[in-house]
Amino acid sequence: MDFIVSASTDVGIKKTTNQDSYGAKILHTAQGKMLFAVLCDGMGGLSMGEVASATLVHAFLKWAEDSLEGLLEEPLTDDVIRAEWEALIRENNDKIKRYGKEKGVNLGTTLTAILITQDRYYIIHVGDSRAYEIRHSLRRLTEDQSLVAREIRRGNLTEEEAERDPRRSVLLQCVGVLDTVEPLMYFGKPYTNTVYMICSDGFRHQVSELELMDYLAPPKMLDEDSMQKNMNRLIQMNKERQETDNISVLTIKTYEPQVL
Repeated sequence: MDFIVSASTDVGIKKTTNQDSYGAKILHTAQGKMLFAVLCDGMGGLSMGEVASATLVHAFLKWAEDSLEGLLEEPLTDDVIRAEWEALIRENNDKIKRYGKEKGVNLGTTLTAILITQDRYYIIHVGDSRAYEIRHSLRRLTEDQSLVAREIRRGNLTEEEAERDPRRSVLLQCVGVLDTVEPLMYFGKPYTNTVYMICSDGFRHQVSELELMDYLAPPKMLDEDSMQKNMNRLIQMNKERQETDNISVLTIKTYEPQVL
């Protein structure tokens, strides 16, 4: 299994600073080719969110470059990845909080990161950025850690009501604000000829899952150029529909090289 990666971001129609950060690496390892990607949304409404998101993205990319290879000397397990990533979150949660205290500002960030190996994917998630798997249908892989998502689970709001709720940006978990962060972890089997997508919440508020599927389905995502064009079209649709947040998306297309 091989990977094509493409990403796009836009400051949006209202904000002057893009507080989203992201990065991705295709890794050549002793256990085969792997893909690592991370996306963070600096908290809108808090000062210097771009510092928080960039700090966390840099830390996770550095882990992928410097630490992962050593872990692969033994079989990679869910528990090993969980321990490594939770330690990274604790370290950077403290780092971002200290920075904010020194500067006299509030800052924080969401996090969605994914590692795709030849036979397993690993996701860590904090906040309301999202990860999706797109094959014959679109499947959300993460659960929002937000106030409105909690109300949906309790039966107090519908999905449609939550999108219009003025509290939709209120997070229950983020990195850099709380003393303790409780990330969610997800594990599964990756498929070939599949698109894995991570995005900030600004990318998904104004477009439907049907539209995401229409533009990002594997047959439409043939190469980096077509992936970029399709993501940019969805970003433009969000802006035309008056999305006010920063808008960021990163997609990974898995394929078997001989049939690309």
